[in-house]
Amino acid sequence: MSDTPVVTRFAPSPTGYLHIGGARTALFNWLFARGRGGKFLLRIEDTDRARSTPEATEAILKGLTWLGLDWDGEPISQFARADRHAEVAHQLLAEGKAYKCFATQEEIQAFRDAAQAEKRSTLYRSPWRDADPATHPDAPYVIRIKAPQDGETVIRDQVQGNVTIRNDQLDDMILLRSDGTPVYMLAVVVDDHDMGVTHAIRGDDHLNNAARQQLVYDAMGWDVPVWAHIPLIHGPDGKKLSKRHGALGVDEYQAMGYPAAAMRNYLARLGWSHGDDEFFTDAQAREWFGLDGIGKSPARFDFKKLENLSGQHIAAAEDSLLMTELQAFLPSAGLNPLTERQKEDLTKALPLVKQGSRSFFQLIEKAHFILASRPFEPDEKSAKALDNVSRGILNELTHELQNASWSREALEETVAGFAEARGVKLGKLAQPLRAALAGRTVSPSVFDMMLLIGREETLARIADVKP
Repeated sequence: MSDTPVVTRFAPSPTGYLHIGGARTALFNWLFARGRGGKFLLRIEDTDRARSTPEATEAILKGLTWLGLDWDGEPISQFARADRHAEVAHQLLAEGKAYKCFATQEEIQAFRDAAQAEKRSTLYRSPWRDADPATHPDAPYVIRIKAPQDGETVIRDQVQGNVTIRNDQLDDMILLRSDGTPVYMLAVVVDDHDMGVTHAIRGDDHLNNAARQQLVYDAMGWDVPVWAHIPLIHGPDGKKLSKRHGALGVDEYQAMGYPAAAMRNYLARLGWSHGDDEFFTDAQAREWFGLDGIGKSPARFDFKKLENLSGQHIAAAEDSLLMTELQAFLPSAGLNPLTERQKEDLTKALPLVKQGSRSFFQLIEKAHFILASRPFEPDEKSAKALDNVSRGILNELTHELQNASWSREALEETVAGFAEARGVKLGKLAQPLRAALAGRTVSPSVFDMMLLIGREETLARIADVKP
């Protein structure tokens, strides 16, 4: 199979949003395929008609799109392929590799109850496995696969190593229910085979399914994909990630202001590593990612690490791409879109405000000085910096600034000379000046702001806070 082009797939059930574990599984499949010039396919496992909804499918597609995980071709609906799944079951039946089982639920339960009472295996062995078709009743039946009853099934897993299951521990799995509908275990194998999937990279909660699914591959004489069962993600407390740990849906992380590149970087590092590298680009991730870098232990979700990476990605991003993503973030967080004036002004300020911002919320807060309109309503901390004494000092500073050259060097010299002449520390002067220029305590340096907004606007803002 080594010469075969790589094909991976992500196969979510559309019963809710795209949760963070699913997003990481999709990312691993995407990285593995894209790094090898292969295909990354998408299959919607919508056979549970009671719980599958178009809205959930839309949420999954939207989550993948935001995360930047593009897939090849159209998403495949598992439900739409039910006839093909049934066709395989009937082929196995015709070849004597499966059989009709007429046992009722009551008979199966009675067998299990008796086995439990006698402390023997409750694994159901159907009396119809080798029955003469002439003895078949005119009654509902399921189609079961004929599982081997001795020997072993070995799952050659790229993450977990070889996992061996005794065949006498495997039952004759049902392939088709009595109403003719295929079971999930059959559907997965048929779909993976027909889609040409070469590598099945999925959560290790599917490891138990692999042995039973391998029965179908073997019975059909199909190539078994390379298995890679990845450990689940745990919360900071070491327990399986759940609602109690906070945000779960990928869309929530967008609304929290993390750029998609940071999420890709962070999720790639959850359970996979490349030496000691923490911060890396998509191109590096595609080049480096391999199944041998995946650990066997569950990864722990850590918001501090995510925030740290988020800050690095915001600082490193191209300004034009950052503006595009920032504008998509605003509606996701329930914030108003930028006006044309705000877009122009923020574009100018971006090199200043992106440094040190760990989320888009922080970036927007830092950019308040350029986004808001005069007169500013100072926040609580800024208001404290603007007492009457400070306002008086700023009023005096105005005269100096009116005559200063508007370069960074000249402004620093003017403000420093003014502070020294009044016996005031520069930091003591910078606080009220920042409050006047931004109305916030978090902003770029006062000199950066003055240069960006210009002399006229700087003097007007100081005038707004005169005593």
